Amino acid sequence: MSDAHHHRPTLKQQNKSFKSKHATKSALKEAAKGRIPRASPKASAGSKTAATTRLNRRNNAKQAQTIKRNALISATRLFNGVDGTPRIVAVIPLTPDISTRGAVSSLAEALDVAADDCPEHGLWRMSADRFKTSLQFLSVPYKNMYAALDACKAADYVVFVLSSTVEVDPWGDTLLRTLQAQGLPEVVTVLAPTDALDAKARTSVLKSLLSFMQYFVPSQARVFDLHAAADRLNALRALAEGKPADVRWRDGRAWVLGESAEWEDGTLTVTGVVRGAPLSANRLVHLPNYGDFQISKIVSAPVAKPGKMEVEPAVLCEAGDDADSLVSSNDPDDMANEQTWPTEEEMQGPGAASTEPAIPDAKQGTTPKVVRRIPKGMSEYQAAWIIDEDEDDGEDEDKDKAGSGDEEMDDAADEEEEEMQDMPVEDQEMETESRRSVAFEDLDVEEEARQLESWRNRKREEEDDLSFPDEIDTPKEIPAQTRFQRFRGMRSFRTSPWDAYENLPRDYARIFQFEDFKRTERGVRRRAEEELGVVEPGIRVTVYLRGVPQEAAGASSPVVLFALLQHEHKVSVLNFTVQRNTEYDGSVRSKDPLILCVGPRRLRVNPVYSQHTRGGGKGANNVHKFERFLRHGVTSVAATYGPVVFGQQPCVWLRETDDPQAPHLVATGTFLNTDTTRVVAKRVVLTGHPFKVHKKTATVRYMFFNADDVAYFKPVQLHTKHGRTGHIRESLGTHGYLKAHFDGPITQMDTVCMALYKRVFPRWAQLWREPPSGSASAAIEASVMEE
Repeated sequence: MSDAHHHRPTLKQQNKSFKSKHATKSALKEAAKGRIPRASPKASAGSKTAATTRLNRRNNAKQAQTIKRNALISATRLFNGVDGTPRIVAVIPLTPDISTRGAVSSLAEALDVAADDCPEHGLWRMSADRFKTSLQFLSVPYKNMYAALDACKAADYVVFVLSSTVEVDPWGDTLLRTLQAQGLPEVVTVLAPTDALDAKARTSVLKSLLSFMQYFVPSQARVFDLHAAADRLNALRALAEGKPADVRWRDGRAWVLGESAEWEDGTLTVTGVVRGAPLSANRLVHLPNYGDFQISKIVSAPVAKPGKMEVEPAVLCEAGDDADSLVSSNDPDDMANEQTWPTEEEMQGPGAASTEPAIPDAKQGTTPKVVRRIPKGMSEYQAAWIIDEDEDDGEDEDKDKAGSGDEEMDDAADEEEEEMQDMPVEDQEMETESRRSVAFEDLDVEEEARQLESWRNRKREEEDDLSFPDEIDTPKEIPAQTRFQRFRGMRSFRTSPWDAYENLPRDYARIFQFEDFKRTERGVRRRAEEELGVVEPGIRVTVYLRGVPQEAAGASSPVVLFALLQHEHKVSVLNFTVQRNTEYDGSVRSKDPLILCVGPRRLRVNPVYSQHTRGGGKGANNVHKFERFLRHGVTSVAATYGPVVFGQQPCVWLRETDDPQAPHLVATGTFLNTDTTRVVAKRVVLTGHPFKVHKKTATVRYMFFNADDVAYFKPVQLHTKHGRTGHIRESLGTHGYLKAHFDGPITQMDTVCMALYKRVFPRWAQLWREPPSGSASAAIEASVMEE
């Protein structure tokens, strides 16, 4: 008898345990079982006690506050005390009705300081005892572009002075854009003092001016009204307290704002305070508008105090034997590159002078046969232009899908015969009649000229010009092989090899090349930090420069010395990433003369523009397409010869006008590298008209005008605007007509193109010097004559 049947206890009631949101201390202690939980930043608030969380927050805030306070004290220690290093304040007027002296005097009134000796333009030092520091105002006259650029390069603060009645003109707008691209320190914007506004109008004017300035300096929070005493004090507090903002391109570099400059027997002495990084006498310094110079010695120049004994100047640093030289380029040895003819023994080969018996020829039939097809009418030299995919395949070459173009041309006739055999008899007769109707006939000279003129005067659509911007017409008077003798055909622009050291111009023998530019830069900066016998920032010194022209001491604007890093005087190929200024509508062509402002330098250059590879890489072969124009909305690479630059230096490209102080801002950008192996290849596209078409074969005209040119360019691959590729099969007639075979059917609406490439190089850069007023036109004419 089986066991008694019973049900599963599914009806037994099981109540869930009580869920409490707030566990008691005893429950938490029992759950932990002696384990101490680690504090985690991602832990929930409920897992920590309120007291512990509050203490941690308070401790973290206190540590962060201490770190910030120590950093601020360290950064401002240079300016502490009335006798400390003064803060350089560049005063830039943006409208012609502004008096810089009036603006500085209004700021001085906030501290009850008399400004009777404050000049309209130039340097003026003011003690700010209330803030335990001193200020050195550098006032720049209106519409002096280059003085404003140099003043902002050396300043700790920049004060832009705006007017309440006169709007900022295009010159002021260009100056702000240029300074924005160059890199600005801390900016303070003020409204010139005036009584012409009431309280209501003054508020609306300040809001409008703030909106205008925030477009160029987004960090601006307010515009200080120098008419109000409270705003004058707040503006002065913004200049006298806190740490000045860092300008990235000045990191690791020293500069000296000259308080006085004297010249005697070719030696220029500049007295000022060392700023930025330590100053070494072994490094070169750059003097704007005059070039690079060597330092002979650096002498201390303490400030004489009333009632105290004067301290004798002491030599702090002298140039050593390892000081940088002024040699910027190599002297090319033309004899080293002289072409010599081979001797008879060299022409006979290495085995001619040897006494060993020559290697006998192989027996007939023992050498494998490799048949290489050469198109009809092509020489062995021209056949060498064609790159075989695999020369060792032998009989398998015909099966290769990417075989050479001559094999496709030879197989075309077989394809046509097979198509004819598959057709009915009636269709074969019609096809034969059609082929007879397109038989080639030479046109007379007058008719050929008339049709050529009508073809060249055709209207090009805008999208075709953007898709094929390099199209040119083949010259009829000059043979194409003469006109394009320096060009070459390439199977693939991105992958075909290009020797970066072939056919280099003579200027390449003058420049310097770096094996590893980034490693060299790291070594230069490391040696600069470890160098001994340098002058620390904050010390007032007198710098002695050798070989300086006398007019440098008589300049209207203060002298500013910028120290250079090692090797920054050597000339190499400089590459910059550039973008067009959206406000400039003029045409910018490659090799147009421009002014390049990079770091402390200004150079007269003729840059060459090329495409910027995505990601800034070199690609497979480091070949980049030449751009005839610098276009809007596209980032391009500008290449030029020039002194080496270290770091991500911003660059500004200006174009001279009739007014020497009102250039056009053409483009802005950043320094990329000094790659001398970067190949900039100029492309020209020769176009032809498919005169008569039969499926994949077409008769093309207007690409060449004689049979010799057709034979010369026969190995170069053809392509069409609709995506077909092909090769020249043979020449037809005497007017340059040719028969071409393509990889698919084409139509007469298509255009046949041939792309040729040539490497281009920039021109040698020169130091740009600021011309006197009214002489910009002469300077432009002189540069054109030099070209």
